[in-house]
Amino acid sequence: MAPKRSRSFLGLPGYPLAGIPEKCRRLAAEGIDVIDLGAGDADLDPPPAAVAGLAEAAAKREMSRYPFQLGLPTFRESVAAWMEKRFGVCMDPYKEVLPLLGSKEGIAKLPLAFLDPGDVAVIPDPGYQAYKGGVILAGGEPHLVPLRPENDFLIPLDEFSEDVQRRIRMLYLNYPNNPTASSAPLDYLRDAVKFCHENDVVLVYDHAYSEIAFNGYRPPSILELEGAGGVALEFHSFSKTYNMTGWRLGWAAGGADLIESLSRVKTWIDTGVFKAVQAAGVAALASYDEWVPGNVARFEGRRDVAVESLREAGFEVTVPKATMYLWVPVPGDESSLDFAERALEEQGIVILPGRALGSGGEGFFRVALTVDEERIREAAERLGRLTKA
Repeated sequence: MAPKRSRSFLGLPGYPLAGIPEKCRRLAAEGIDVIDLGAGDADLDPPPAAVAGLAEAAAKREMSRYPFQLGLPTFRESVAAWMEKRFGVCMDPYKEVLPLLGSKEGIAKLPLAFLDPGDVAVIPDPGYQAYKGGVILAGGEPHLVPLRPENDFLIPLDEFSEDVQRRIRMLYLNYPNNPTASSAPLDYLRDAVKFCHENDVVLVYDHAYSEIAFNGYRPPSILELEGAGGVALEFHSFSKTYNMTGWRLGWAAGGADLIESLSRVKTWIDTGVFKAVQAAGVAALASYDEWVPGNVARFEGRRDVAVESLREAGFEVTVPKATMYLWVPVPGDESSLDFAERALEEQGIVILPGRALGSGGEGFFRVALTVDEERIREAAERLGRLTKA
């Protein structure tokens, strides 16, 4: 007889990318040339300064001691200085910044500080699955709001039922958005801050794609807006901007009271980020001006090739202002899951079906700009064959 699982555990959905690596391995063993446009994990190098910073720091004995939640003071100070330079926001590095084992773990643990059974967290659908998973494991109630093209992929803040609005304790927003690649205007973000103040709601702002933006667009921080510090926590990651997905480094920024709550939760669950990785983060931030623009330009070049190639292959594609993704309507009446399955099995192309990120994503598939232009063109050509079959 199997041990009993908790109701929270049993409420977890399957993770969208869980079975893909094994399928890719099988196809590769059969001699299929697989092009992976699924996970947001680019085939690009991290900054040389970060690699050198890690190597130098890892050789120092003191870097191998427990980091605890304080972490490396120079990391906190570097993050605060970067936030001020980039967004014009003054942060206390010791009270309003918190190092994270990647932004995902902070986002997933935060509900443990704010949700009781019956409390609601508003979650974009489709959206990053850590939002929903963290809420379920904390015993809260996810309220999924479909992201629709007619709403510019924004969550309407004036359409909640009276019962739901009364119980909302957390609101998750992510702009530039994964997976839709949409951006939010400042007026919308101001309305979100106002909504959270009026309803005693924590605004969880996932800003992982703040720097992967094109054609002069500069995504704002939620913390730039008046009053946001009292209700909002903003999450940043080194994964996308610096191609450091496996390094597991990020940070949260926001009001001291909110930061303290997340830090207390983390104290009982983890012991902080390896100090040498934090030292590498300091080096990465210091290299921002000379390194990041070139990296973003590579994503912009891939975006342009992907848009052109997919359009030539018969797909309708909107040109995004930011992120490393395209959000593409599935042609015809086929489900996104069936189309993605055919793409992999018949053409060796990994794409992420919209349904895998929530029922609100049905009718779309996500393309990640994680391979070079030649491979993107090849992938688009193969995907086009599916529409002609």
